[in-house]
Amino acid sequence: MIGGPADPEDDEEQGRTQQGRLRPTSAGAITGWVVVGLVGGWALHPLAERFRDTAPIVTWAQPLALLLVTAILGATAYVTWRTVHVHHQRLDPHQAVNRLVLARACALVGALVAGGYFGYALSWVGVESELGEQRLWRSVIAGLAGVAIVISALLLERACRVRSDGDES
Repeated sequence: MIGGPADPEDDEEQGRTQQGRLRPTSAGAITGWVVVGLVGGWALHPLAERFRDTAPIVTWAQPLALLLVTAILGATAYVTWRTVHVHHQRLDPHQAVNRLVLARACALVGALVAGGYFGYALSWVGVESELGEQRLWRSVIAGLAGVAIVISALLLERACRVRSDGDES
């Protein structure tokens, strides 16, 4: 059968086992989304001025909303860590999958958002404008909040890890 499932007996004969392990979110994927965000954020400034005659303003609501997401992810990571690693209780399978999916999605989107705000901040470097400096610094703060989302999401992903019977570390 082409493309069908492999026979487990064949895997055992060849010394392989199907363990169904997931790898952590790679640094390459996070870096890739940061780069996409940087380019998009940097391009937003000139494109918005060309087509809308004004660039978007960064208010305090954006970084505060990102910090709220960070706090929620951090609290979820803490609760998950204590449940799995301190109290040695297993999560329900659907809870574990939901938390892992949330962690991975937030890590990648947080990287995109961080890159976008840093790119937007870079587009204001050296520009003399009435609100240019304000846009630059608020974008930097929002970018740092995006980095905090990535960190808290990776902590949640790590909290979802369980030691298998074969792991010694």
